[in-house]
Amino acid sequence: MTLKPHSTPFRQAVITLAAALAVLLANPLVAAEDELPRGRFPLPEDSKVIGEDYTVIVEDGDTLVDIARRHNVGYEAMRMANLDVSLWAPYAGTEVTIPNRHILPDAPREGIVINLSELRLYYYSAEDVVETYPISVGREGYATPVGVTKTTVKVKDPHWSPPRSMREEAAARGEPAPSVVPPGPDNPLGRHAILLGLPSYLIHGTNKPEGVGMRVSRGCIRMYPEDIESLYERVPSGTQVNIVDQPFKAAWSQDGVLYAQSFPQLEENRGSVEPILEAIEVVNQAFGDDQPPVDYAQLRQAVEHPDGQLVSLLRSAEQDPTPAPVTLYDELVLSQR
Repeated sequence: MTLKPHSTPFRQAVITLAAALAVLLANPLVAAEDELPRGRFPLPEDSKVIGEDYTVIVEDGDTLVDIARRHNVGYEAMRMANLDVSLWAPYAGTEVTIPNRHILPDAPREGIVINLSELRLYYYSAEDVVETYPISVGREGYATPVGVTKTTVKVKDPHWSPPRSMREEAAARGEPAPSVVPPGPDNPLGRHAILLGLPSYLIHGTNKPEGVGMRVSRGCIRMYPEDIESLYERVPSGTQVNIVDQPFKAAWSQDGVLYAQSFPQLEENRGSVEPILEAIEVVNQAFGDDQPPVDYAQLRQAVEHPDGQLVSLLRSAEQDPTPAPVTLYDELVLSQR
């Protein structure tokens, strides 16, 4: 169909195009992110905040787990972002949140960084690009260790040898496990595996992608099949892998907002310091020598009810002024009032 210059459809098309152009000009990062493949974001020079949350509509037959996988989100992150929506039987037409905004971990921007509490992997694949993908990590009793290592050997269609402990557990249930599982649909490693310098630890795919984004492994890092395939093809052997556990992160956005992002803590990595005090210290580091005008009630809420969502910590001008705390203890007391 040809649109005539003075026709109504022509005028509507021009208006729509102008509106879209205005959005892109107002927010060039939107255009840049749309041009990048799944999971990749422009790497900001003076900020640690990447991405934007958005919403989608549930279609008939969808589960939130299906939607999560399509949108580069893991199980727990999707659940926490949509607490009032059924994971397995959401109503068609329901609007759900896609948690697509992240604060980069406090670690060198080099190689692969894995944040255990966040259940997320970051890969600094280029000077101006960072990639991030949901992962599964070790469950209780099989914790994924914190530390710096590197990638070693890459294996396609790997065989899997169940560890002795797993074979003994299976035998006790009357379900003897094979000593070796060949490549195929029953192989828990999926089709791609990247071995690490830590003995017996791998980054690999899975034959049960619905579990990505949970603590379900025996210490290895599991990824969606399409994500590990992408990394497998591009991550060179010898790449640094920095495994950290940062349940609370804080950073400035490019437009000058201080955000916090808080996740449920892993008990095995909890130190002797109260989580709220650790969070306050993280916020103070973000401010440097300046006294932060922080909403400590909001900070406490984020720490005590972690859901992975970014929240602004700056006290607004309309709020009643709070006396400037002198010590971390003072800050903790004031946040309880």
